[in-house]
Amino acid sequence: MIARIWRGVTKASDKDRYFDYLNKTGVPDYRSTEGNRGVWVLRRMHQDTAEFTLISLWDSYDALRAFAGPEYERAVYYPEDEKFLLELNPNVTHYEVLTGPDAITRSSQ
Repeated sequence: MIARIWRGVTKASDKDRYFDYLNKTGVPDYRSTEGNRGVWVLRRMHQDTAEFTLISLWDSYDALRAFAGPEYERAVYYPEDEKFLLELNPNVTHYEVLTGPDAITRSSQ
């Protein structure tokens, strides 16, 4: 399994509108792509900004390509992202998932 991690920063005043926008654009696109195993949206307030981190899990790099295209390490942006985001980072980060919540539950019993 592969974890895809994207980060973006908005002004604090845009935090709720951008979260609503994510729920209308990227989050449904992640979830509707075959091979997606879930997406988490995290938000952290820092001074006068809101940092968003999206973590999505994928069955394979082929599934990632189905979502992001052949250059799957590139970030996927939507038409109004420029309106909210303070900068558009070109790339995302991928990690091989070695363990997860099921393993934590089993090891603590």
